[in-house]
Amino acid sequence: LGICIIWGMMALFWFAGVHGPSIVEPAIAAIIYANVATNLQLHNAGEQASNVLTVGLGNFVGTMGGTGATLVVPFIFLLLARSKQLKAVGKASVVPVCFAVNEPLLFAAPMILNPYFFIPFLLTPMINVCLFKFFVDVIGMNSFIYVLPWATPAPIGLILGTGMGLWALVLAVLLIVVDFLIYLPFCKAYDNELLAKEAKNAELEAAVGVSQAGQPAMVGATGTDTFAIMNNNAQVEESAPTLEKSINVLVLCAGAGTSAMLANALTEGAKQYNVPITASAGAYGSHYEIMKDFDMVILAPQVGSYYDDIKEDTDRLNIKLAATKGAEYINLTRNSQKAIDFVLEQVK
Repeated sequence: LGICIIWGMMALFWFAGVHGPSIVEPAIAAIIYANVATNLQLHNAGEQASNVLTVGLGNFVGTMGGTGATLVVPFIFLLLARSKQLKAVGKASVVPVCFAVNEPLLFAAPMILNPYFFIPFLLTPMINVCLFKFFVDVIGMNSFIYVLPWATPAPIGLILGTGMGLWALVLAVLLIVVDFLIYLPFCKAYDNELLAKEAKNAELEAAVGVSQAGQPAMVGATGTDTFAIMNNNAQVEESAPTLEKSINVLVLCAGAGTSAMLANALTEGAKQYNVPITASAGAYGSHYEIMKDFDMVILAPQVGSYYDDIKEDTDRLNIKLAATKGAEYINLTRNSQKAIDFVLEQVK
C-alpha cells in the first residue's frame, strides 16, 4: 500500500501540472539509496535482495517511460491512433519517452489535466510497483542491487539493475503488456474524439472553401458565415503584436523538455508576427550562470513552486519573472500568438 501511495501521488501531482518526483522523492531519497546498498550486500552474501523500495523501483517500474508509466503511450499513438494529432505526438515523443523524458508527450497530447488520462495515469504506476513487489516477495526475484542512470530505457534498467535474472526479463515483458492494456481503451476514446473534431473541421473547410488568394470563397457558405470568417482573419492580422525593443526570454522547467515546447512556440510566433522576441529553454538549477543574459524568465508549472526563490535573483537583476499553470501552459505551447501575447502582457 505504501509504495502505491508514493507513486500514485507522484502521478497525481504531475497530472495537476506540478512536477511530482520533485515533491515526493525528497521524503524517500535516503531510504531508496540505502536499500540498494543493503540489497547488494545481501546479494553478495548469497541471499535474496528483498528490499523493494529502491531508486530503481521508481526509475524503471513506477515511472516506466516517465511519470505515469507512459512508455507504451507513444507507441499506441503512433501505431494505432487514427487522428493526425495523436499520430504526430507519437512520432515526436517516442524517442524521448524511451529515455524517460515524457514532457513532450504530457503537454503535446496533452495528458496533463486531460480527463481521458486521469485513471490510467494514476493507476498504471501503482499496478507496476505492485507487480514488482509480487515478483520479489512471492516469486523470489531479486530487487534492485545496482543504481543506473535514470534515463536508461526502463526495460533495460529493470533487467540490469536487478542482476540480469530470468524473472526480471519476464517482468519487463509483463509490465509492457499490462501497461499497454491499461492505456489502450483510454487512448482509443481520446483518439475517437479528436478524429471526430478533425472530420468536423475538414467538412467546415470544404464547405467554406478558400481561394488561392487566401480569402474565403462564397461557395457553400452563407454571407453571414463568410463575413464571420473574414472578420476573424482580420482580427488575427490586427492583433499581431509589436515591441519597441528586443526581449530575450528564458523558459525553465525541471529537465528542459517542457520548456523547449514554449520556447519553440515563442520563436515561431516571433517569426510569424515579426516581433523582436528570442526564446531559449533551460532546466531549473542550471540557470544561475545564464539568467543575467535574459530580460524575462518564465517558469513552467512543474517548477512553479520555486517562484519565491528565483524572484530574489530576478529582482536583483531587474528581470521580469512569470509563472504559469498547467492548462495555461498547454495553451501557450500550442498557440504561438497566445505565447507572444503572454510575454507582451508581462513586460508592459
